[in-house]
Amino acid sequence: MSEQPSSSDHPDSDDFDDIVEAETTRDPDLAVIEAGSRTLRAQAGPPQGDPVPARPADPEVDKALREVEQELSTRWGETKLEPSVQRIAALMDVLGEPQRAYPSIHITGTNGKTSTARMVEALLGAFDLRTGRYTSPHVQSITERISLDGAPISAERFVETYRDVKPYVEMVDGAQEHRLSFFEVLTGMAYAAFADAPVDAAVVEVGMGGSWDATNVIDGSVAVVTPISLDHTDRLGSTPAEIAGEKAGIIKQGATVILAQQPVDAAQVLLKKAVDADATVAREGMEFGVVAREVAVGGQLLTLRGLGGEYEGVFLPLYGAHQAHNAAVALAAVEAFFGIGAQHARSLDLDTVRRAFATVASPGRLEVVRRSPTVVLDAAHNPAGAQAAADGVREAFGFSRLIGVVGASGDKDVRGLLEAFEPIFAEIVVTANSTPRAMDPDALAAVAVEVFGEERVVVEPRLDDALEAAITLAEEEGEFAGAGVLVTGSVITVGEARLLLGKG
Repeated sequence: MSEQPSSSDHPDSDDFDDIVEAETTRDPDLAVIEAGSRTLRAQAGPPQGDPVPARPADPEVDKALREVEQELSTRWGETKLEPSVQRIAALMDVLGEPQRAYPSIHITGTNGKTSTARMVEALLGAFDLRTGRYTSPHVQSITERISLDGAPISAERFVETYRDVKPYVEMVDGAQEHRLSFFEVLTGMAYAAFADAPVDAAVVEVGMGGSWDATNVIDGSVAVVTPISLDHTDRLGSTPAEIAGEKAGIIKQGATVILAQQPVDAAQVLLKKAVDADATVAREGMEFGVVAREVAVGGQLLTLRGLGGEYEGVFLPLYGAHQAHNAAVALAAVEAFFGIGAQHARSLDLDTVRRAFATVASPGRLEVVRRSPTVVLDAAHNPAGAQAAADGVREAFGFSRLIGVVGASGDKDVRGLLEAFEPIFAEIVVTANSTPRAMDPDALAAVAVEVFGEERVVVEPRLDDALEAAITLAEEEGEFAGAGVLVTGSVITVGEARLLLGKG
């Protein structure tokens, strides 16, 4: 790290003043809440982007992994929940509290959690910390969910970890009203793997919500809240404020809270929780933010305002303004983890920060997987995510004609998602992925016709046929015409498309 003078010695730049001024939707009543909370103001070889792993080449290892996947599939799925941490707490107890063996950065929010986690992981690794990252859901392989040193654990290690914790899982199963869920077992595996490694820091993404999420048995010294919007409304609440109430549960006593820009009602809830927990708060657009960004070949070039000063010339190989904001949040989280803005008046070493961000990869997030025509994958599955993806595509690619392939889950706001994409799709091919949660293609087509009009909607129940149809439509303009395909609607749809297109 390099020492820098206190930010009080240097007036804020005009650019950053503009950012602060632009955050004008803030309710004046927030000042009352904020008066009781300390605000965080600075006084003051990285891991490579991990590829999505393929199936194991060794038949015996592949067989063992499939057996583990089959056993896990017999448990409650990730969409069947009981709002309690009782079972996971019991598992942690019999495992010897592995989650207490390392400090953690805990990440919640509606959109951007996984990309932010990957950026945090890259930054910590660049500063020579051994990292463990736990994210969900996976794009293609279940092993993606647990990463060590910037890469998914091997299939062999995944199987070994499962076998190590299995006797303890069965012990807890026998003592509880309900068996541990799929997600609870994976969470226990991740925490055990991190302790066994051992890691210097864990980066943990919640599965859903916060208060009763299985990950919430850690005491995250840094709690990160990415933008909150409406999703999982049947479980988390029907307004941003209600959802924020659940997500605020990751804010622990005395923690540092990094808040991305939020709807005002959600911000009120989060800040009140921070006050109650005597937490230190840093808010995007106030204590940190994106000062400048411009589109660059293969991504974007950023100037970020961190808690310890400005970081110029940061190349991020991801597309979209939303990823720039995720980068600002990740940088502030890592600064806070190192005590910058509280105990230390300094900034992170600029060259190290640049190297870290340049390595970031986020599979399935505006990811280009084919050229001629260009095929892009994005895992947007709610209206806010779809709008961010649409804006990113419009800015970074400049397609003359874009064909959408959409396969969504039946429990999502499908109309809102389609409406966000309508301005950028010339035509849409509706389809389904292979899971039971997938929305019936005919039902999805009925909604699509209402949004796009009948002449712009094509129905292909099988995803492989949908991809072929979309590519054929794009190719009608000719090889050099600038048409493209965007596959979206679900992480599962994106993962299956990725496999069909020869990735992983």
